Amino acid sequence: MDKIIKEDTKDEKLTTVNEKEELLKNLLEKLKIAETKYGIDITEILKKDVVRTDDVTTTQFSKWEEFIKNTNLLKGIENMDYKYPSPVQAASIPYSLEGRDLIVRSKNGTGKTAAYTIPILERIDDNKMMPQCIILVPTRELALQTSKMCKKIAKYMKIEIVPIYGGIDLHDDILRLTQGVHVIVGTPGRILDIAERKIINLKLCNILVFDEADKLLSFEFKDSLDKIIKFLPVDRQILLYSATFPSSVCEFVNSYMNKPLHLNLMKELTLKGVHQFYACVEPKNKLFCLKTLLKQLNFDQCIIFCNSIQNVELLTKKTTEMGFPSYFIHSKMMQADRNLVFHNFTEGGCKILVTTDLITRGIDVPTINCVINFDFPKTTESYLHRIGRAGRFGNYGVAINLIGPSQDLRDLENALDISILPVSDKKFDDFMKKQT
Repeated sequence: MDKIIKEDTKDEKLTTVNEKEELLKNLLEKLKIAETKYGIDITEILKKDVVRTDDVTTTQFSKWEEFIKNTNLLKGIENMDYKYPSPVQAASIPYSLEGRDLIVRSKNGTGKTAAYTIPILERIDDNKMMPQCIILVPTRELALQTSKMCKKIAKYMKIEIVPIYGGIDLHDDILRLTQGVHVIVGTPGRILDIAERKIINLKLCNILVFDEADKLLSFEFKDSLDKIIKFLPVDRQILLYSATFPSSVCEFVNSYMNKPLHLNLMKELTLKGVHQFYACVEPKNKLFCLKTLLKQLNFDQCIIFCNSIQNVELLTKKTTEMGFPSYFIHSKMMQADRNLVFHNFTEGGCKILVTTDLITRGIDVPTINCVINFDFPKTTESYLHRIGRAGRFGNYGVAINLIGPSQDLRDLENALDISILPVSDKKFDDFMKKQT
């Protein structure tokens, strides 16, 4: 597939850091010109009345006051326009407030982040300027997003929340932490580095959260997690949240958790509001097919997934040249560039983001209602997390997969108990008509 895109870009190669930075610079300049056309008023979109699916509305008659007593926290929840707890929030918050260890399984986009953030903020003693909670996340972008959400919910509280992650100057993190902090949000590597340097005292840090726990419990993070936990009090509370859990969770539970309560809120694996389709197309025709889809689909924001960094960069160049200004983001970019792109996209600066699986984990942008798999994901888990970027918190969205003639979707459909329809199906036409 790299070859197909290369040929269509007249053999232009991105071989040096300077060329890649120049491409990003040129794309951002084009995006400034396109902001008037493609800009999105996030506030208005979030405030409008929308029809939500029942996987997030079955508890809509519950009240936050049933769980939360801190009036300033309730003001923050109201400010976020959280009218009622979602099922995962209603099910887990009471036990979290009790200090129970939890293993919570819930679909992407159903409110897991707020499910652990809200009870944490309720329990923090703001008179003790020491870390009382660590929220572990697998990626830098998720650290930024999660800390941002925590700060918004805690807007009327005197609670300091600090994100720390690799890719930026360690001294910047040290400076922020030494100013005082109650909640740390970060990636395992940087948090371990801070702990081993004894920059902070973790003796009161009795809450440890794993967001996207399935990824954090993979082999690549095991050593860091084992070491981090040794810095925490013996009577700590551990909370695991994810849509999927690997078999390695059993070993972790036996080693570190105290009679955890299992909460499974997944009757099905995929969000009810995400309509799933596929287009069978020869590799040489994929760009034309993508262009046709982008012209026809009426979306607020869209993520296009590729399986390689090279495809991400080249496809972003092509979509922008085709008249659809796009950002790209991947793990090999400089952290400052990643932060800039991520911030601008989440704030509605552009409608289209081309990426690898880097941002399939927990990235919560309510205005994303379209996902296109330009390269079909290599695993069922990857597919599940990719399409979970659309249809967040009960909104409706669409996921379209571009597949080759030899690809078979039956194993995926059986694994997830879903039906992925061809774009030639009448239901796709019906979906398109509803958009207009």
